Amino acid sequence: MNLVRWRNKLANSLPFYYGWVIVGSTVSVSLSTRTVMAVAALSVFVVPMTEDLGWSRGLFSGAVSLGGLCAVFISPLVGKWLDRFGSGLLLSVASVLTGGLAVGLSMVGNPAAFYALYVPGRLIFSGPIELGIPTAISNWFIRRRPLGLAADAVAKGAGLAIIPLLAQFIITGWDWRTAWLTLGILTFALGVIPPVLLMARRPEDMGLEPDPAPNKPVESVSAVAESESPSPAAVTEPSYTESSFTVRQAFHTRAFWLLAAFTAAGFMVQGGLSLHQVAHYINQGLPGPTAALAASTFAFSQIFSAMFWAALGRRIPVRFLLSATAAIVAVAAFGTSVSATLPAELVSAATVGFGVGGLHLLVRLAWADYYGREHLGTIRGYTMSAQIGGQAIGPVLAGFMFDATGSYQMPFLVFTGAATLAAILALFATPPKLSALTQEPAGRTA
Repeated sequence: MNLVRWRNKLANSLPFYYGWVIVGSTVSVSLSTRTVMAVAALSVFVVPMTEDLGWSRGLFSGAVSLGGLCAVFISPLVGKWLDRFGSGLLLSVASVLTGGLAVGLSMVGNPAAFYALYVPGRLIFSGPIELGIPTAISNWFIRRRPLGLAADAVAKGAGLAIIPLLAQFIITGWDWRTAWLTLGILTFALGVIPPVLLMARRPEDMGLEPDPAPNKPVESVSAVAESESPSPAAVTEPSYTESSFTVRQAFHTRAFWLLAAFTAAGFMVQGGLSLHQVAHYINQGLPGPTAALAASTFAFSQIFSAMFWAALGRRIPVRFLLSATAAIVAVAAFGTSVSATLPAELVSAATVGFGVGGLHLLVRLAWADYYGREHLGTIRGYTMSAQIGGQAIGPVLAGFMFDATGSYQMPFLVFTGAATLAAILALFATPPKLSALTQEPAGRTA
């Protein structure tokens, strides 16, 4: 079967833009593959696995960090692949591997086996999944990019709300091994087929315009750039043309490094809170199922968060929105550190999720809006080291600080400070301009 011809035929028969098929394909991956190896899902396994197998929480958390650090080395290669071939095959293969690793985790009995299975799973999550999904959506949308990213974020939030509760239900009724087996089967069922069949790299590859305006064909970005005098009809519509930075040009902008620092600090907090919030509430005396509500509340609030921040994504400069999300996360981290009751748990978890949901969506939006689509995968491949580094440091930092103090209060206060710093950094990340790079030597464009 010629998939390219089949996709073109499908696109021509649909009453809506084919970009929404791309979003639908990423949704299936977000509900399965992306969720299984997320720290929010792993958080419900912290207590049962460490108690059953006699491991420390620092040792357990180290698998998250090591998997993330390994992803640093493959992310630039993944980004280049995405720019050249697109996300479809990559996401399908990632789903097959993740499902197999989850099934394998149901049979582990020692730390070496756990690391051998979870580290590659986390590597896949941190590299191919975290790069492939937002890059695919950003390549198909410009004007409605916040909405496209929000649709996937809603799916991600729904998955992260359902999966921890599902896993906790299975752990309570059966055991943690059965829970891992179930998650692996879910990944095979939802994450493999849609991406490979339906996803194309960019709309231009199918002869389509990127993100056309309703009831009005719009010029492609390149055509707009070449036009000296846009038509009167064109000027009545908002301008959604974009710059196209190469990797080298992006490296020479201040915004690149500020966004990278913001990402490292913000995702350190996200990773640490996501993994340890359930264990924190159990340590505070709440029963396991009650504590697991923190993970689901955290995830469920991201659904509303995505819609809220997406609605503002074309109305307020993204750097101000990023600063606001980081400030919310800082307040939530402090609230979590002093929470010990169910009402306080739910409020803190919802606030963390609201801020983190904005963090995920807006960071992806900022990179795409600031640097364009042409080299987005490669640029994001390099910048993922900041995100992955933060997500690697947060869980293990909190785990070892808990082992040393018997409490999560100190690491959560450290997270409060890191999120506050991120809020300040974002304010200075003004959009870069290509005109500032005109003095680069000719030919240095890669």
